[in-house]
Amino acid sequence: MSKLMTSYLGIELRNPLIVGASSLMENIDTLKAIEKAGAGAVVFKSLFEEQIQLEELEMENELQEYNERHAEMVKLFPTLKHAGPAEHLAKLKKVKETLGIPVIGSLNAMHPDTWAEYAQAIADTGVDAIELNFYTTPKNFEVEGKTIIQSQVETLLSVKEKLKIPISVKLSPFYTNPLDVIRRFDETDVDGFVLFNRLFQPDIDTEKEELVQSIILSNSNDHRLPLRFVGLLYGNIAADICASTGIMTGNDAIKMILAGANAFQIVSTLYKNGINHITDMLAQIESWMNKKGYKSLDDFRGKLAKKNLHDPFAYCRAQYVDILLRSNNIIKTTAI
Repeated sequence: MSKLMTSYLGIELRNPLIVGASSLMENIDTLKAIEKAGAGAVVFKSLFEEQIQLEELEMENELQEYNERHAEMVKLFPTLKHAGPAEHLAKLKKVKETLGIPVIGSLNAMHPDTWAEYAQAIADTGVDAIELNFYTTPKNFEVEGKTIIQSQVETLLSVKEKLKIPISVKLSPFYTNPLDVIRRFDETDVDGFVLFNRLFQPDIDTEKEELVQSIILSNSNDHRLPLRFVGLLYGNIAADICASTGIMTGNDAIKMILAGANAFQIVSTLYKNGINHITDMLAQIESWMNKKGYKSLDDFRGKLAKKNLHDPFAYCRAQYVDILLRSNNIIKTTAI
């Protein structure tokens, strides 16, 4: 598979297929199967500061539940302290020691000071790089967008100051102008961007009339949003680009590389098709390259990026003007 070799975050990968952060990372045998199937790298399941804080609070409440129920017994349990991220870090270190392919850590922190603290702890496990998940959920009418962006820029700078390993930023698409935000992050000399984070969205059970939590896996149509931004960014930023969301087949991956991606991440397609689908996707890419006469990914990477196209509206259209004008033909074609 020498044809598929690529560089991402300054790390040489045997191919551009990276298995993204998910519960698949929990099982060491699954990770070995992912490596055997041919993945170029893996992103270990994210360390969530919010989850650690919740577990600490639950533990404290449980330990204090029976306090002061007897005049001669103030406490039922001894004073114990939650282990914090220790279990997560131990698993991550074991994964890094076990696998022969690059392992990338992932972090979701909440406070400016803890981003750098947890990032350093992850780096100390020996991982090859770290992925910072930047996003914010709308919950406060008074907070301006520029305040959020500035805080994220400062967080990135504080993490970069501490770490010596490569850093990528995984972003959500929910900025007024993602291109401007990415440009500002790029000016910090960050090593890469992952486009985009697939965030949990609420749902409602109309029978029970209550909010519910459910996991919705992505599909191939979802790759069009990252495809747009990969095509716009290629050649305009210094950092590497990793496409994510809706990449289900080798053909989806080829599109991303044509648009300019250095690498791509997959998760949903493995839940749907199994771990061996990694081998199938890589075979699809290589077969297409052989048919086209490409000797390496660099031969066609960015070939269809906006920078290399004469169409001034490439990747910039947002309305279906052309399609609507031909709607009768589309209806006839669909009916057939």
